[in-house]
Amino acid sequence: MDKFKTVLKIVQNQQTSLGFGLVALLTACGEHIFSSVVFKCPCSGWNFSYGMVFLLVPALALLVLGYIMSNKTWKLFTGLCLRKSKFCRFKYFCACGVVFFQITTTAVVAPVSWIAVALLNGNYFECAITGVNVTVFTNHLCDGKSPQCQDELYKFPCGRATNVPQSDRDDVLATIRAESQVLGWLLIASIMVFNLLLICVARCNSPVSYLQLKFWRAYAQRESDLLESYTADHAEKLAERNLKSFFQQMPPDPVTTPPNQAWEKISSLYRFSTRDHYYSILHKYVETFHDPAEARDHRMSSVRSDTANPAALAFVDEGKMML
Repeated sequence: MDKFKTVLKIVQNQQTSLGFGLVALLTACGEHIFSSVVFKCPCSGWNFSYGMVFLLVPALALLVLGYIMSNKTWKLFTGLCLRKSKFCRFKYFCACGVVFFQITTTAVVAPVSWIAVALLNGNYFECAITGVNVTVFTNHLCDGKSPQCQDELYKFPCGRATNVPQSDRDDVLATIRAESQVLGWLLIASIMVFNLLLICVARCNSPVSYLQLKFWRAYAQRESDLLESYTADHAEKLAERNLKSFFQQMPPDPVTTPPNQAWEKISSLYRFSTRDHYYSILHKYVETFHDPAEARDHRMSSVRSDTANPAALAFVDEGKMML
């Protein structure tokens, strides 16, 4: 039992890293299935289009899915069309852009994993490159090969180039696959370095200490879990109350539900302020809604503060992914 608790604690502490790792693993498995079962290079004039579609379109679909599954996306866009006057303010527009960039850095995990694994595998890239009809590139691939190499290059992935020696075909495909794998490793290295730089810059500009940041992240995750649980329980009680009142034809028992204004306030994006000590927008609401004067001060502060959160606090509004 103690070992199980230790493993569970590690999983909870590394939830974000494990989540990204799981997304990357599932994406790699999906790419392998597509490459081995679905993908069949046509070995015709469609080689380039066919290969690039399999390389890039699934990545685009995964990127869109990443946006859809992010709570932060819907916190940002829900009701945005009704706040046109506010959205037209330059500072608010820039703040929304920063938040969207933060969402994108999470959403690109799956697409980049797909492209990197596809390049390491080489099938899509091999099919696409053999369909490139650029003289400089075909000369590069067929340098020192038979004269028919350039004319039958598109047939190489299927092995139907009968007028080209097998050794020449194998050399060209090996070169293409090597170039694909080099691009794949360069993409992986570039993304890792870029991610490291983003983390370093975010932590360097963090307004709170390391231990407080650790506590803040734990609080945000726990609040998200409890909010989901409380929401489900309260909705069940309200539905049960209404059904009981309907079928028994009796007045309903009183059940307190937050008004629309309260829901709207806790659904907005959190803004960090050095004068406050709130760990979420919900924390801020419950601390201020009983005191009209303090609530008014914080409304004025929110109006003045259209800037986005520091990057180190990007996790505050994330919660759980939408499923």
